[in-house]
Amino acid sequence: MNRMFAAALSAALYGSIVLLAGIVPAGAATTGDSRPLRVGWVFAMANAPALVADRKRFYAEEGLTVEAKPFGDGPVIQQALAVGELDVAYIGAPPVYQWAARGLDSRILAKVNYGQAAVIANNPAIAKLSDLRGRKVAGVARGSGMDVLLRGVVLKEAAGLDPDRDLSVISMPVGNMNAALDGGTVDAAFTWEPFISQQVLRGGAQGGAHVLFDVNQALPGYPWYVVMAPKKTLAERPDDVVKLLRAHAKAIAWLSDHPAEGDALIAEAFKLEPVKRPDGTEIAPAAVAAEARKRLGWSDRLEDSDLAFIQRLMDTSLALGFIPTPMKAVDIVDSSYLRRAGR
Repeated sequence: MNRMFAAALSAALYGSIVLLAGIVPAGAATTGDSRPLRVGWVFAMANAPALVADRKRFYAEEGLTVEAKPFGDGPVIQQALAVGELDVAYIGAPPVYQWAARGLDSRILAKVNYGQAAVIANNPAIAKLSDLRGRKVAGVARGSGMDVLLRGVVLKEAAGLDPDRDLSVISMPVGNMNAALDGGTVDAAFTWEPFISQQVLRGGAQGGAHVLFDVNQALPGYPWYVVMAPKKTLAERPDDVVKLLRAHAKAIAWLSDHPAEGDALIAEAFKLEPVKRPDGTEIAPAAVAAEARKRLGWSDRLEDSDLAFIQRLMDTSLALGFIPTPMKAVDIVDSSYLRRAGR
């Protein structure tokens, strides 16, 4: 992980970066719909629409004042939602249903992205998932959404491996995974963009870095980050939620229509550095963002296939013991606000 991106992610984790869409006048009322809509988002490239909606003033175009704050991960955002510090969030689907199982009644309103995750390795002898038997694989915290995806969908279903017996899953921050690969601490890593592209473009140790398993190739268009809100927000500020979803759709359309400008904005906002290859050549930050688009994209639409995938994650979480009782995706998804937004 490059130093500038690490610093930016660390700052986001502690909530020290605050972006304002629209200007909140001094002495603005703090009750009713005159309050800024407080939006938390996981500081990840796949959540670029939250950033774009702010930078391109799409929130303001909808007549909405938004206080948008990046965070290091979904569980931290859910804690902020639980204590009433946020109104809306851009997070992964698993934290939504995991916290719903604990009593935080929220709804998924729209999709943010599809794709983003892959298993990467440096060793050319590791050419397929089954080659991970007996190996060490870097993953994020046990019980997290990415951990559910790794243990249940990637290892158990796609590879036919028992994640607790056939290999070792080593939990670590995603920013440490590429260095762990290069140093031989782990044999593979389950990570996301832009870390995948940074390692593959750089070549990794001895120039052997490669994508072992691209989840988006195996499960085309699988949803990950979503826009969600507690039922309290939906009851008190339904019109503002619709405005936010319209701005969200504009941001996604802009990313699609302006790929070069979008890559440059992403590179700047996420503090990507040039990738230095072993031969001394450099790959520009915007090119890293462009490479990442091979494994992720953006869409606000909630399709039947998206609900089926979320249900699959729920069932996997239950089987792994991460939620206590069976759950249904239809109980936490509400597409009526997306329809009101004209989507």
